[in-house]
Amino acid sequence: MKTNETSTHTTAAAALLNDPRTQSAFTTAKNSIKIYGALGTAALLAVIAVAGTGHTVNTFMWVRAVLLPVLAVLIHRVTASAARGSRRAFERVSALAVIMPIAIIGVDLIPGVCPPWYAVMQVVCMLPVIGVAFITRGSALRAAFPKGH
Repeated sequence: MKTNETSTHTTAAAALLNDPRTQSAFTTAKNSIKIYGALGTAALLAVIAVAGTGHTVNTFMWVRAVLLPVLAVLIHRVTASAARGSRRAFERVSALAVIMPIAIIGVDLIPGVCPPWYAVMQVVCMLPVIGVAFITRGSALRAAFPKGH
């Protein structure tokens, strides 16, 4: 009897995962992460340009500018894994999409950490990630990954 219950649950989960609304939500999330990666790369190029013109660029800015585009690649991979049905990947993307903007914007608000232009760039970079936070909490993905399973 347990085998039938497991089989039925697996079939229902697969149907929810393959639902057009679910796949559309994942496509939007993956595209948002790509946009975040492109914006992060633009921020890195801006840091390079500013440093190249002789203006001060601190270590914090260099480290953040290099790491954020790399993180975009990793988060995109995790999001793709979630789209294939990985609950663990879905939970990671869902958590990161909330934690990253809070942490990144919060640190940028500390006086003296970075110049205002850089803080603004980082906020712009986080906008697509904030969108992913809403997508992962939307009805389509909540149905595909119900809590308690």
